[in-house]
Amino acid sequence: MPGAATWSLDESDYKRISAHLNALLKESNARCALLVDRAGQLLANVGEQMAFDPTAFASLTAADFSANDQLAKMIGEPEFASLFHQGEKESMYLADIARRVILVVLFDERTTVGMVRLRVKQTVSDLVTLFDEMFAREAPGAAAPTDRRGLLEGAEDEIDKLFGD
Repeated sequence: MPGAATWSLDESDYKRISAHLNALLKESNARCALLVDRAGQLLANVGEQMAFDPTAFASLTAADFSANDQLAKMIGEPEFASLFHQGEKESMYLADIARRVILVVLFDERTTVGMVRLRVKQTVSDLVTLFDEMFAREAPGAAAPTDRRGLLEGAEDEIDKLFGD
């Protein structure tokens, strides 16, 4: 796992990321794709407009992935590289990108988890390359610790907002 470092997303990075995400949606027939950093910040969102707060969703997604990392360790796995949540009509597939970013793909009955998984695999590879380039641009002295406690506090705040105190 790369060390925690400060990094930035510029306009050309965003355009390249959006192009990869749009290609994923077109090839998989999924509804929308989001990129969320491990701290719960929404980095990109393409596809259909969501009927919920994307900021709260991003925070909860990061908390979900973090909790599953702990579950993986408990059963002797270093991590789960992907997660799948299946609903009656809506499902989501989450994949790790370079241990710093989470790709979230929301889809319905217009496609299958197999098709989404197949297309996500190539997108993850492309995005890992892109994010590795972004991380390499940053100065080595700019390292800052990741505050996992802050992530969980942010998730708790979002849960309180959604479900009341």
